[in-house]
Amino acid sequence: MEYYDLLGLREEPFSSSPNPRFLYKSFEHLECLNRLEIAIRLRRGLSVVLGRIGTGKTTLSRALLQSFRQEQERYSFGLIIDPIFPSEYTFIRNLVDMFRIKTKARSVLECKNAIETFLFQQGVEKDRIIVLLIDEGQNLTPTYLEALRNLLNYETNEYKLLQLVIFAQLDFLPKLNRNPNFEDRIATSYMLNPLNEADTREMIEFRLHQAGWDGNRTIFTEEAFKELFVSTRGYPRRITILCHNCLIEMLRADRAYIDADLVQKVVSSQVSFNG
Repeated sequence: MEYYDLLGLREEPFSSSPNPRFLYKSFEHLECLNRLEIAIRLRRGLSVVLGRIGTGKTTLSRALLQSFRQEQERYSFGLIIDPIFPSEYTFIRNLVDMFRIKTKARSVLECKNAIETFLFQQGVEKDRIIVLLIDEGQNLTPTYLEALRNLLNYETNEYKLLQLVIFAQLDFLPKLNRNPNFEDRIATSYMLNPLNEADTREMIEFRLHQAGWDGNRTIFTEEAFKELFVSTRGYPRRITILCHNCLIEMLRADRAYIDADLVQKVVSSQVSFNG
């Protein structure tokens, strides 16, 4: 039996997978999603979302994909989970394959020409919007940034033919500063910050409700919520991991609920949250 069955839940509430159903939309996350959606619909071109490790960028990218799921005839999405490739050719060729572009291109230049033709056919002739999402954008090399800059040059008089959204850690900022030609093309930008104490509690309760909790049983005490915020500093990934471990410890120790002492016990047994 899974641990969540013992709590009367339908599924695991604190999975570390980026399931958009479990994205708690704080004011910042909702604002960021709205801005990205508007930028894509208006074909503004380049959008960049920055945030420290564990602020919810990956889950946000999946939620953005989900928000367009009913409009697949108009929008075509591609997703690069981590832009680490052995060469510029494999990077560009990956884009060709991702968007199922039919071509016999064997070089970087030929692949770029094929992508350009594809973007004009889709964006102008068929009025479709092509969107590329890149997670872990801090791993983009200067060569890949230059390749993306060239793709962003493809446009009509009214709009960009490629909508590019990059989700990255703060390490991406120095790369942007060293590449002003790419930085100048950013039409929409957003910085994700950790949650405050109220949002930390709401995130935990939201995920429990999504998993089937009816609210009648106390799982976390008021003091536990406060301790969870202090211990995680409001970082969603840390909250998720710590809550999962607290639930396991509660069941293992045959406790009726999670209090501040149990949270502290679990924290003391884990690797430090510093960094």
